[in-house]
Amino acid sequence: MPEETPLSEFDYVVVGGGTAGAVVAARLTEDPAVSVCVLEAGPSDVGDDNILQLTRWMALLESGYDWDYPVEPQENGNSFMRHARAKVLGGCSSHNSCIAFWAPAEDLDEWGTMGCTGWSSADCFPLYQRLETNDAPGDHHGRSGPVNIMSVPPDDPCGSALLEACAAAGIPTTPFNTGKTVVRGAHWFQINSRTDGTRSSASVSYLHPVLGKRPNLEVRTGLQAKRLLFDENQRCTGVEYLEPDTVHTGTVGARREVIVSCGAIDSPKLLMLSGIGPAGHLRECGVDVRVDSPGVGSHLQDHPEGVIMWEAKRPMVTASTQWWEIGIFADTEPGLDRPDLMFHYGSVPFDMNTYRRGYPTTDNAFCLTPNVTRARSMGTVRLRSRDFRDKPKVDPRYFTHEHDIRVMTYGIRLAREIAAQAPMADWAGAELAPGPNATTDDELFAYIRQTHNTVYHPAGTVRMGAAGDADSPLDPELRVKGVTGLRVADASVMPFLPAVNPCITTMMIGEKCADMVKAT
Repeated sequence: MPEETPLSEFDYVVVGGGTAGAVVAARLTEDPAVSVCVLEAGPSDVGDDNILQLTRWMALLESGYDWDYPVEPQENGNSFMRHARAKVLGGCSSHNSCIAFWAPAEDLDEWGTMGCTGWSSADCFPLYQRLETNDAPGDHHGRSGPVNIMSVPPDDPCGSALLEACAAAGIPTTPFNTGKTVVRGAHWFQINSRTDGTRSSASVSYLHPVLGKRPNLEVRTGLQAKRLLFDENQRCTGVEYLEPDTVHTGTVGARREVIVSCGAIDSPKLLMLSGIGPAGHLRECGVDVRVDSPGVGSHLQDHPEGVIMWEAKRPMVTASTQWWEIGIFADTEPGLDRPDLMFHYGSVPFDMNTYRRGYPTTDNAFCLTPNVTRARSMGTVRLRSRDFRDKPKVDPRYFTHEHDIRVMTYGIRLAREIAAQAPMADWAGAELAPGPNATTDDELFAYIRQTHNTVYHPAGTVRMGAAGDADSPLDPELRVKGVTGLRVADASVMPFLPAVNPCITTMMIGEKCADMVKAT
């Protein structure tokens, strides 16, 4: 029998089956009268334990599942750094660790005051509740949503000692996701994982249960989008993509809308390849300008991450949910309503950026990774050329704002203070990086700029804002200004990056996008 010709037109086309795109597709196809096609550049994660087993996540960095974007040379940061972006169904929820946070109410309320009507905590918290099945106490938590969120069991004795040391240093043991923002506190994380160690990614949670069961949902993997298609009225009518043979071009049409969910690096890239972006830059690349939108690819924000590592005096754990199981929040100055500093605790060595710089390492180590929760250094994503196959220019401009330097330097010192407390006496051996000889601000920052990493949280590059804000490419309904039939739904739409790990918030954005599409 001849192969069935794929449908060429659907009601909606979702470009990118990632953390938000999987949610949008699943929610829209709850209506059997609505047809949706998902275009995903990477492979499926179904049955792939490399992806599904959460403990393996660190092996995915710089693997075949990773777009592996280098950063442009950094005047004040680590030019060796790579931005891991997932090339697999489920996106970065299939690729990164699975730290699960509701965004602070203060962050979402600030989104609302920035012109993003409908995005306050009162609007968004019910969506977190809808998406989750959470094992933590509290009437605000969801108990029947698709995403399983579990509390990390306190099985790591070094981690337990660390929490006691935090308390001794004035950072109380405080649970997360209670509905109240933790400005200063530490605890075991909640993670979006199942108890058997399978990650509860957007694909596992939203798509796997319905794949093959909804005739109105078609998920096409291994197809990289080349550009968006428009008619003479500036309505987005579909997507052009590279066929699996890597030679020919295919197209898929959208009767109603196209939703771009390619992430904070690839969504602005696709928009710019399609003529929506800063006009001067597009012309330099030989792309015809459809909409002069200077905010596309601008306002790149991230959580820059330092590292301080100790040799462990005792054997570290040999089993874990995901090797990074504790968070610590702190305020570096009085009067803050949100933390400006966060640490992740790792029960493993993290020498990805220190070893090449000559710092010692060992198999038996633990570390703290201070990160700046509200970085003021803003970067850009730009086209390298008009060829969709070229990796974009990612320039985070790390540590070009003094605030970020101050907070990170404070974080290294606070980490030392925590490790010096009595409960860590049986665990904290030699400080491997940066080492006890680095003490002054200049010495600490010289170490930070050479060895820092990222928590892999790029955001804000196609941000939403008030309808009249020319620097925000999207309106609060996530519609691309200057055209019709086109929305964006992923971390790129954030007006600014929340203080916490953003995976669950990106799923929430998918939920809200689906609601808004359904309402039209």
